[in-house]
Amino acid sequence: MKSGQEWIAEYSESHRNPTNKLLHWICVPAIMWTVLAFLWSIPVPEPMQIHPWVNWATVFVLIAQVFYITFGFAIFLTMLIVSALMLLFTAWLEQVAPFALWQIALVVFIIAWIGQFIGHHFEGKKPSFFKDLLFLFVGPAWEANYFLRKIRIIS
Repeated sequence: MKSGQEWIAEYSESHRNPTNKLLHWICVPAIMWTVLAFLWSIPVPEPMQIHPWVNWATVFVLIAQVFYITFGFAIFLTMLIVSALMLLFTAWLEQVAPFALWQIALVVFIIAWIGQFIGHHFEGKKPSFFKDLLFLFVGPAWEANYFLRKIRIIS
């Protein structure tokens, strides 16, 4: 299995164009949130109904964290914090939104994916997930890696 840094290096190969990178900085977190919102919206079976926070979105985050630990503790912790903030936002939005959470997520999902494909048009390379679906998880870690390097948490 590849290390986290190997995943990031390979992902970076098709994310060099400034326009593509900018669109990814906007669209990757949006897509990540929509996935969590979709999962949050799926009813859970009765044995899981012990607490509102025990749902498919939180289960997904916990499973994803197993992958993110291979990227190192700083990225693991960053992804955990980002995921927790997105889950808090999702819980809040579900309570206050005038539309169903899944409907809002669907609109954001479609717009964000259009942005991703526009970015890859500028890049001139197809999205990495066409090669391996795990790259769908690497995108957020790639952004966390960039951020942590910028603030000199990791080198």
